[in-house]
Amino acid sequence: MSGRKNILVVFGFVLSVGLIAAAVSVLFASYHYSRIQFELLNVICGEVVEQEPETKNIISAALKEYTGGNPDGVAEEDVLSALGYRISDFTGSACERNLLFAAMGFLTGILLFIFTFLYRNKREALRIRALAEYLEQANIGKAVILSASGEDDFSKLEDEIYKTVTFLYQTKDRAIQVKNDFAENLSNIAHQLKTPITAISLSVQMLKRNAPDTFPLCDTLQGNGPNVHPCCQSFSFYNKYLEQIEKQLSRLTHLEEALLVLSRIDSGTLQLQRDEADVFTLLVLAADNLQELFVHSHTSVDIPEQGEMLVTADLDWTMEAVMNLMKNCMEHNPGGTIHCSCAQNPLYTEIQIWDDGEGFAKEDIPHLFERFYRGKNACEGGIGIGLALSKEIIERQNGTIRARNKPDGGALFEIRFYSH
Repeated sequence: MSGRKNILVVFGFVLSVGLIAAAVSVLFASYHYSRIQFELLNVICGEVVEQEPETKNIISAALKEYTGGNPDGVAEEDVLSALGYRISDFTGSACERNLLFAAMGFLTGILLFIFTFLYRNKREALRIRALAEYLEQANIGKAVILSASGEDDFSKLEDEIYKTVTFLYQTKDRAIQVKNDFAENLSNIAHQLKTPITAISLSVQMLKRNAPDTFPLCDTLQGNGPNVHPCCQSFSFYNKYLEQIEKQLSRLTHLEEALLVLSRIDSGTLQLQRDEADVFTLLVLAADNLQELFVHSHTSVDIPEQGEMLVTADLDWTMEAVMNLMKNCMEHNPGGTIHCSCAQNPLYTEIQIWDDGEGFAKEDIPHLFERFYRGKNACEGGIGIGLALSKEIIERQNGTIRARNKPDGGALFEIRFYSH
């Protein structure tokens, strides 16, 4: 409300209260003056009756003719009361007019008060609605500059809301800039890693190719213990270090690929398709892609078919996320079984993946999905990105993921894709 409208509201309240007070005052004044008239007439009639007792009947007849007669409420000490008259008998039509005016004033004051109260509430409701709409627009990033609407009770609130929204926008812009810078730096690091990785990989291949020329007799010189030829010992060390280099190269290659994916996610350039995918197909494809690792670690996968259940997601990237979860279960329980199940209701589709191992360490559970975090029982060679990557992919598709231990033992991952 503007200052002018606020003054009108205050004026309306004051006027309505004034009318009500005036009406009540008229009632009291009318009663007071009627009592004075009654007492004055009572004194006069009392003196006349005292001086001339025979005039009592005359006075009574005259008063009856004036008031219409009303013998109720006799007071022995008062002549008029003894004759059956009351104060209201002497007010006549004047009292009725006073009562009418008082009632009209009182009713007008009440109506004016109600109108002013409703008008004020309506103005406040409109102001509150305007501020609420402004906050809704701010939440979706479409807030405009608040136009000044005058000074009122909401002006300070409006000013503070505008300051807060402006500060949040500035903070959001800074956070987006920092995130974009981080994503760009992450991408640059990943690309910079690619060059030395490629060079080292080529060097390893050249060393393998030239090994027969470097150790030409190692296939013919055999022996055990102290009889092993020094050349064969060197060849054994040579192969051992080459294997270590290849293992680290594989780890660096996986790190470089994961960093590129994370940089694309952080910068918002990773486009996820929104297609319908069958959950059973998703789980089977993920397990098939890990079949070589499962065979090597003697791990089996149990995926029961529970009917068609569709989720809206990117099949390839969601499969990548599920593969990371299965690999985690395999690494913590090699030689065991990875179990999968799914269920669907009107709100969400749930996928559960668990193993029969010892489960997560209690102190690791709050940090499992943090980037580069490696838990207490993490396997050798892990870089701590797989679970974080899975979380990013699932949450970008209107889903949630959490990890916990099963009551009867084993680590459990729970994924939910929400319908809306």
